[in-house]
Amino acid sequence: MYNLHLTAEQLEIRDTVRDFVAQEVRPIALHPDRLQSHPRPFPPAVLEQASQMGLRTLALSEAAGGAGADSLTSCIVTEELAAGDVGVAAILGQTSMLAHWLFDQAMTPEQRARFLPQLLADDGYHLAYAGIEPAFDADLGGSYHRPFAADVGVKLTAARQGSGDWVVKGTTDFVANAPIAKLIAVDVRIDPKATGTHGVSTLLVPRDAPGLSLRKPEKSPDGEPLYVWHHGACGEFVFEDCRVPAANLLSAEGTSALTGGAASLGRGSPLVQAMNLGVGRAAYEAALEYAKLRVQGGRPIIEHQAMGILLAEIAIKLEVARNMVWKAAWAADHPEAYADRSIADLPLQTMARVFTADAVHKVALKAAEVFGAMGVMRDMPLQKYVHDALVFVHAEAGNSVETLKIAEAVAGYRRP
Repeated sequence: MYNLHLTAEQLEIRDTVRDFVAQEVRPIALHPDRLQSHPRPFPPAVLEQASQMGLRTLALSEAAGGAGADSLTSCIVTEELAAGDVGVAAILGQTSMLAHWLFDQAMTPEQRARFLPQLLADDGYHLAYAGIEPAFDADLGGSYHRPFAADVGVKLTAARQGSGDWVVKGTTDFVANAPIAKLIAVDVRIDPKATGTHGVSTLLVPRDAPGLSLRKPEKSPDGEPLYVWHHGACGEFVFEDCRVPAANLLSAEGTSALTGGAASLGRGSPLVQAMNLGVGRAAYEAALEYAKLRVQGGRPIIEHQAMGILLAEIAIKLEVARNMVWKAAWAADHPEAYADRSIADLPLQTMARVFTADAVHKVALKAAEVFGAMGVMRDMPLQKYVHDALVFVHAEAGNSVETLKIAEAVAGYRRP
């Protein structure tokens, strides 16, 4: 089983990130003016400073120039960042995870030689993945215990030209890191009549590729975007006859380089769950600090029995959630533990997602109760934490569909 005694290196990394969050992230994230604004963009200078600390390439292997952090260490760092601001954690976590998948696992040596120097040289170089649409998983209710079509959920199409290059067409929805990404991994449906190959391929598309643009959201009458992304940066890409060189094809033609594998089985790295946990911890710490300061009946409210029980319930939920996240992270680093039956043959990442989303939402609501009427004030952080926690409950397909995935695993069903 995973070791709860963190290494000296893990403790040093955690403490360094915690200090960075306290000094650089929280003063900006919790400023009253920012708490009342929508959207809430974060200053690029802070993200660049985090990059210089190695957080943008945290999971990238040491051989490629990164820190080579395992899933557990990445989750520890992600929780610390999210306790300061969930948007910062989302941006850095997405790039770190994709850097590991792309440069350590998916790219050819030639592709790595072209793109890796750009990633390492530019602190503002972020990555994005335009794959299966978020709404796709929501269809699981209609496909319970039944296979999906191979290319369902992939909206972009690609046709190969006589030169071998690809021309990509279509529009993507809700791509994390889209506004700031300088390299995008894109899943495309291939026309079998033109190529003789059926399926989904993955292409590497630089942000400055001709024909690629970022769609700007429509505005409401008061000038606000009609959709606002609350966790990190998000946007929609438009591909208008976007030409991509043949050398930018990842993996074999007709095979997606990033879908499938441990993540599709619910056994991947639980970075999103660690991010969710960070939101809950921030709400708990705010409530605990306030309960020590607020005096009622001649003593701090933390000394009142009802308040003590409320805070104890919050602490219990967070500790159980953290144990689920850490176990899922350890399992992602040790897949052999599934094979030799050291751990249950269940999707631990998905289980951590469902439990943590529900637990942290309840934690945020209970933390808001500690503040009383002040918990709903827009210039106070609790309304932000409650909203951030609720996003995780309904993000992508939502908890109900994720529970169906667990139900399939319990029944022993493996979707081909």
